[in-house]
Amino acid sequence: MYIPGRPPCAKAIPHIITQHGQTRIDPYFWLRNDDDQDVMRYLEAENAYTQQVMAHTTDFQEKLYHELHMRMCKADETVPVGDGDYWYYLRTEEHQQYPVFCRKHNGCDAPTEVLLDQNQLAYSHSYCNIGTVNVSSNHRWLAYTVDTGGNERYTLFIKDLTTGTLLPEYMSNVSISSEWAEDNHTLFYVVLDETLRPYKLLRHSLGTQVEEDDVIFHEADAAFFLNIAKTRSRAYLLLTLASTTTTEVWFTPAAQPDTSFTLIHARQPGLRYTVDHHSDQFLIVTNENAPNGKLVTTSIKTPDKEHWRELVPHQEAVLLEGIDVFRHHLVLYTREDGLKQICILDSNSAHALKVKFPEAAYTFQPGPNVEFDADTLRFTYSSPITPPSVIDYHIPTQTWEQKKQDEISGDYDPTHYVVARVMVATADGVHVPMTLVHNRIIGYDGRNPALLYGYGAYGISIEPGFSSYCLSLLKRGFVFAIAHVRGGSDLGHAWYDNGKLLNKKNTFTDFIACAEYLVATGYTTPKHLAIMGGSAGGLLIGAVVNMRPDLFQAAVAQSPFLDVVTTISDPSLPLTTMEYEEWGNPEDEEAFRYMLSYSPYDNIGAKKYPHLLLTTGLHDPRVPYWEAAKFVAKLRASKTDTNVLLLKTDMTTGHTGASGRLDYLKEVAFEYTFLLYALSGKEHCLLDSSNAV
Repeated sequence: MYIPGRPPCAKAIPHIITQHGQTRIDPYFWLRNDDDQDVMRYLEAENAYTQQVMAHTTDFQEKLYHELHMRMCKADETVPVGDGDYWYYLRTEEHQQYPVFCRKHNGCDAPTEVLLDQNQLAYSHSYCNIGTVNVSSNHRWLAYTVDTGGNERYTLFIKDLTTGTLLPEYMSNVSISSEWAEDNHTLFYVVLDETLRPYKLLRHSLGTQVEEDDVIFHEADAAFFLNIAKTRSRAYLLLTLASTTTTEVWFTPAAQPDTSFTLIHARQPGLRYTVDHHSDQFLIVTNENAPNGKLVTTSIKTPDKEHWRELVPHQEAVLLEGIDVFRHHLVLYTREDGLKQICILDSNSAHALKVKFPEAAYTFQPGPNVEFDADTLRFTYSSPITPPSVIDYHIPTQTWEQKKQDEISGDYDPTHYVVARVMVATADGVHVPMTLVHNRIIGYDGRNPALLYGYGAYGISIEPGFSSYCLSLLKRGFVFAIAHVRGGSDLGHAWYDNGKLLNKKNTFTDFIACAEYLVATGYTTPKHLAIMGGSAGGLLIGAVVNMRPDLFQAAVAQSPFLDVVTTISDPSLPLTTMEYEEWGNPEDEEAFRYMLSYSPYDNIGAKKYPHLLLTTGLHDPRVPYWEAAKFVAKLRASKTDTNVLLLKTDMTTGHTGASGRLDYLKEVAFEYTFLLYALSGKEHCLLDSSNAV
């Protein structure tokens, strides 16, 4: 039934779908049944075919893996984070896949105390992901979540750090969200429904039976997720209920966990807000009459929206992404001209300080900032050519202190590379930011291999940060580019709105415009151009290879969302109902027909396609494996070229691939080898590592 490199047979009775008068026949619908042995045999046959096609590159994959591994810091420690009398940090040992969670008491001269060794947890598992590691305020209790199936159903364990023993009570089928009350005895946690939606908040008292835990809140609306967190001041617990477009927040004193939660403002369609605490007030970032966000304050005694008072107004050109609250300072995280910014206000907001960054294209990740009384802001800074650097920004003196920069082993020299940021004009008159990085010695004759990356969904911006993996491409003469397409929030909330729902095709045409720019300006040509994206970025890849297959030589789609209409039409699947606000509800005919017009699986045609590699995980709860499997099966039966088409299914993992750092390097080496193989021509010997420059 399964001949390598050919489409599988359709089932005798094809699946027929009728919606809004439109009838579709889906011959590969049967691939959704992971209990069917024919499905498993098909996936295994595709894996065997992929291995067969790539067999001649096995030695190079191994060399590339060692090249990537050589740049990785073999043994390392993160910069310690102070919390009370302890310093917390992670330690990585040379030949181990996972970190070890550690702490020291009273400074760095104290002996190391191992809190959690993930390598031991992963010993008998092919996959192991730690969701959260949460220490109680008295530093005695450790709550942590573990997923060993790749399906994002976690188990919550509690460890007594004074004895090193696990408590007998544990909670299964939970999300990563949990929080200690300030009585150091009560733990709040969140459980999942059958679609993996976090929907119930429970309260547990140490030493009691889990079956006796109180249900504090049950979110019945399938479009809303539930999350529990604590303010930086540790004064309040915050229960957040959120859909894609709407939020509702409740609070209770963290030191009084038996107290009922109080509503701040009832959910109102389209109104989003996040909450933190300072003194006798809540500080709230909201989109109320402010698409890019504004900051308001309100008394804890009267938290409802009618009492909100504006502190930082809305700005048309500045997106307010979030805040960090300290006793004497308020930190605003914003985005302007596509780049992240930091603005610091003192406690009375009389003086504003904007942090200056040294490069034209860069990014940073806030925190961890644990101490409420600190006058130092910690963040991790990087750029396409600057490795991640842990910075302590001293607010009173406005000075940077670099605590650590990731070591890149080998002969890496950032001065050998150029970073550029360009604005690409599109047919509808907008200008799309694109970040470029390449070796200084490239020419502009179109002969350079190039990789264009994109995402464009959920308002998520792909940051221009550092990738040690990408150096293996840059050293072989690649131009690496990130297209900051609509659907992200790079240029504000409108940039997101103009790449979702009935504007979704803007994401694809923006990406195509960026690819055409790379060709028109002499960076590359279509036969030297590869593209890559994952998850919703995999949808982007699937859409553009349908729309402009002539523009690309190769494409990699990781855990790709390809069967849009069929998936969004099935509310029993994880996350689907919440996705209506991103893609549209197919019960609405206009939304249905629009999604059908771009859904990659539904728009495969009888034409030539680039070389394609699709990767997926059997246990992926976000984008099921069958999306990639069905796409490959249908494409094999339709395409008119002889280019390589590969499906690689990891039978042990989920959405994000391998959990171990060394195993993940092997995945990168495989994908890069595929690209190098697909782009190698007469003028390129990309598979020869001696050609690295």
